[in-house]
Order: sequence, then structure tokens, then C-alpha cells
Amino acid sequence: MHGEVGDRLGRVLDAGRALTSELDLDALLERVLHVARELTGARYAAIRIVDERRPEQARFRTSGIDEHVWAAAHPGAVGFSPVRSFLSAPVLVGGEASGHLYLSEKEYGGGFDDDDVHDLDTLAGWAAIGIANARRFGAGEQRRAQLERAVAGMEASMDALAVGDAPDLDHVLDLIADRARALAEADAVIIWLRDGQWLRLAAHAGRGHPPADAAVPVESSTSGRALARDRPERVDDISTLDVPPADYGLPGATSALIVPLVFRRSGLGVLVAFDHVGREPSFSEEDERALRSFAASAATAVTTARSVSRQRLRESLAAAEAERRRWARELHDETLQGLGAVKLALATGLHGDRERARPAVEGAIAELEHQITALRAIITELRPAALDELGLGPAMRSLAARIAERSGLEVRTHLDLGSGRLPPETETVAYRVAQEALTNVVKHAQARTVELTARGERGALVVRIADDGQGIDTRRLHGTGLGLVGMRERAELAAGRLAIASGERGTTVTLTLPQA
Repeated sequence: MHGEVGDRLGRVLDAGRALTSELDLDALLERVLHVARELTGARYAAIRIVDERRPEQARFRTSGIDEHVWAAAHPGAVGFSPVRSFLSAPVLVGGEASGHLYLSEKEYGGGFDDDDVHDLDTLAGWAAIGIANARRFGAGEQRRAQLERAVAGMEASMDALAVGDAPDLDHVLDLIADRARALAEADAVIIWLRDGQWLRLAAHAGRGHPPADAAVPVESSTSGRALARDRPERVDDISTLDVPPADYGLPGATSALIVPLVFRRSGLGVLVAFDHVGREPSFSEEDERALRSFAASAATAVTTARSVSRQRLRESLAAAEAERRRWARELHDETLQGLGAVKLALATGLHGDRERARPAVEGAIAELEHQITALRAIITELRPAALDELGLGPAMRSLAARIAERSGLEVRTHLDLGSGRLPPETETVAYRVAQEALTNVVKHAQARTVELTARGERGALVVRIADDGQGIDTRRLHGTGLGLVGMRERAELAAGRLAIASGERGTTVTLTLPQA
């Protein structure tokens, strides 16, 4: 008898040592059930563990019987049919009732006895210690994962800042998309950058093939509203998005995490991650924190890259303008004077044998006059003298007159620029944008009338070119051959903005530039 008791006590102690050393909660509960059945001879066992502070850690496990069958058979179930034997013990974790351990149907010897009750109570005590250890370990592992995630986020953020000095904005955006995808464990990532009233595709990483001209409206899209509020948004049901991802090349997406890209309160765009590829199908609060922290650095990198690109473009445009001035001077001082001398010489030749020389000389004179007129037009297009000598108003009036003469368009001008001169860069940008916009009207709009307006409005110079021709689809402007990229770049270099509005009839291009 003493040997049997000692053997049973030894098994309980061995079980206790095994249970308290198991740090995986699910494996621990499986072992508790196995040991309980082995010690008591029970055919069925179950354990229920709850934690009000951590609902996600609630567990219910069974052994020897399916949990649904158990729910219909144990004494607490509705409609329970009496079983031959049943035994339970509370599991007290940290002195609080955190669940119960249940046994049913002793295989040998009839019902459960006092030894079984004692063993089950002891086992429940060991289980409580093991559960507390497993929870502490799990919390530690979670914390370790969070720290690793935070470190990865900081490293990714440093990468984003480091690439900010890269010469190519597109390369910077591609790197940011790749880093964000890895950080959020996403199936795909898209970066939208704001362009007026649209968010346009700037970069993509992962699954899908979004078209280069993909865009969503700022005012009527979930991404646009997240940007306006400067607040991330987790989307567990993709059908709630205003614009379905399938519309821009991401069919089959199920969840999303939308994070604004904001630099010094200026909304640059939005970073959107689709479909978490980890254990959970949706993005977590931790994913949101990590990606938002990264987005702050990414916004800085984008701004830096843009600044570098703008400076280089500014230098390029300045060099181009200087080259235009040089060509204008050379053509005026050398070519035109030379042609004028030829004209004079030919005219003088008319005083010789007129019968023989007249037809050739008259033809040469006519051709020279034609070439001189063409060269004057080239010089004016390269750099109108009125822009340098008289200012923006006279240059625009001259531009409108030339456009009307060449195209037959009715060009109406409404200019109110005051008597003073604007900064040279401002005048150049305003003139070039007006020139490009009017050229587009002539080539593409099939218009009859166009209005060129330039005036000061609330401390800014506003230039509008409005035609009555066929409209254009503003959603498809990105990447078109209408010279719009250069117009936008010029506007941005002068700290201004370009807006384009179009309907079925007519298009309006509005350039706004600071006057100071």
C-alpha cells in the first residue's frame, strides 16, 4: 500500500516538474489533460482557462472526446444525461479562479475516490503554476517581438532617411515601398502622392500590377480622408473602401492599413499596405504603430528627394533659359545681320543688268525676307524681348497676338498686373506655362475661343487659360504628352501650384504663384 502511494506521489511530482517547465500554453494544457487521465484513469478530460484582462488567452481543451460532444455531456450542459462519474477542480492562477479542470468516466473501479480528488487538486495547482509561467513567457516573447519590430522600424526609418539624398525620387519611393512592405508584413504596398485633387500612384511593391496612371480622388476616397485627418486607418473589410483596389490593379485584396505621409503638417500622400501575411489576416495595432513611425521618416525622405530633384531641375531650367538668351543674341547679332547684308547686296545687284539678274535677285530677296521672318519668330519663342525689357504683361499680349495670327483662334486677354515688375523667375514661369497651355489649345482642343487672364489675387499671381474646345479626362493627365509634367514642375519650382479642370466642353488651366 505504501509502495502504491509512494509511486502515485512520485508520478504527481514528476508531472508537476514537467508542467512547470513547459512554456508553451497550448502544449501545457494538452499535457495537463494527458497526466490527469493517466493519474486517475478517467476516459475523458477537459480544461477551461479564462483571463478577463487578456481575453485572447482564453482556452478550452479536451482529451478523449470532441469538445462539442463534451459540451453536450458534462454535468453543466443543458439536457445532460447522467454519467457514471464526474470530477472537477478549480485552477487558481495568482490566487484568482481562472478556470476548471474536469474529469469524466473512470475506466476502472467505478467512481472517482479521495485519492483522485487529491491528485486532481494537486495537478490543478501544478497547472496553475505552469499557466502563470507560460503567460509570463508569452508576454516576454511578445515584448521581445515588439522590441524587434521597433528596432526593425527604426532601421527602416533610418534607411528611408538615408535614401533621401538619392538623386532619383522614383528610386526613393520604390525603396520606401519595399521597406514598408517588409515592416508591415504586407502582401502589397502602394504609395499615393497628392497632385491637386487626386492621389496618384507613385510607387508599388509586391503583388498586383497597378497601371502607371492609377489615381483616386482626394475628397471621395478612404485614403484621401485619412490624409485630410492625418490619422491611420485599419480596414478589415476591403468592401468598405470607397474605391475598390481591383479598380487599380489589386484584385482579391481583403484588408488594408492606410497611413498618411505628412511632413510639417503638409500632406504629401498616403502609404497603403494590403493583406497581412502573418498569422493574422488583418493588420494589428502594432502594425499601425510601426508603419506610422516609419511613415514619418519616409515623408522626410520624400521631401528631401523632392528638394534635391527640384534644385537640379531649377538649375537645368536656368541653364536652358540662359542658353535661349545666348541663342537669341547670336541669331539677332550675327544671323539676322548677315541675312540683312545679303538682302542689301542682292538689292544692289538690281542696278546692274536688270534683264538677266532681276528674276533671280527678286526670288532671293523674297526667300530672305521669309527666312528673316521665320528667324524672328524663333528668337521670340526662345526668349521674347518684351519679357526681359517690358515685363510679363506686354510679353503675354504679344504671345496672344502671335497665337491668334498663326492659328485663327480668337484669343482674348485680361491682364491686370500693375505697374511694377515681378521677380524674373516668376515672370518666366508664368509666361512659359501660358505659352505651353495656349500651344495645347491650338494642337488638341479644337476650340474657337480662348481667354488668357493674369491678375493679382490675395497676394498671389493667378494665370488662367480657358478654352471652349473639347474637354480632356483629368484622371488620365498623369504621364500624358501634353507638356503637363513640365508645367507642373515649373509651378512647383516657383513654390506655386497648377490646377486643371475640364468637362465635356472646355478646359481651364490655372497657375497660382506667390508674388513675394
